[in-house]
Amino acid sequence: MKSSLQKLVLLALISALNVAVARIFLIPVPFTNGNLNLCDAGIVLAALLYGRRAGATVGALSGLLLDLLGGYPQYMLFSLVIHGAQGAVVGAFYKSKRHFWKILGLAVGVLVGGYFIADSLLYGFAAGFLGLGTNLLQGLCGTSVGYFLYKRLKDLPSLKR
Repeated sequence: MKSSLQKLVLLALISALNVAVARIFLIPVPFTNGNLNLCDAGIVLAALLYGRRAGATVGALSGLLLDLLGGYPQYMLFSLVIHGAQGAVVGAFYKSKRHFWKILGLAVGVLVGGYFIADSLLYGFAAGFLGLGTNLLQGLCGTSVGYFLYKRLKDLPSLKR
């Protein structure tokens, strides 16, 4: 990245695109009052392309904005922390180890564990437990999409660090 302003603009663009895609490809989950989306894809993509700080920034912004715009304000601060941590973990881990399954496990682990705690605090342990499956599915799908996008885009000259 040539300048900090260019990096800031690019991360804002990735965050905005991530929120838009997550709002468009939204699958309601019955009995939970929640939904599945592809928010994790943009977070993982930013983390793998630009590192832990970029992943954390895109994750925090995307998570917070998605909940604000989607009508889930009770989750905004949780999502800021959970998705920010998800981006930071993926970015930091991928820099030192290039093993896909370890990245996937870390990214999904942060997401599933974080939302288990958030759901349990907001609605009780049973709600946290019931959300494990859908959070795992969302984490696996989004992380996989983000990883495969990264593999396709990493060599583009305009996206190099």
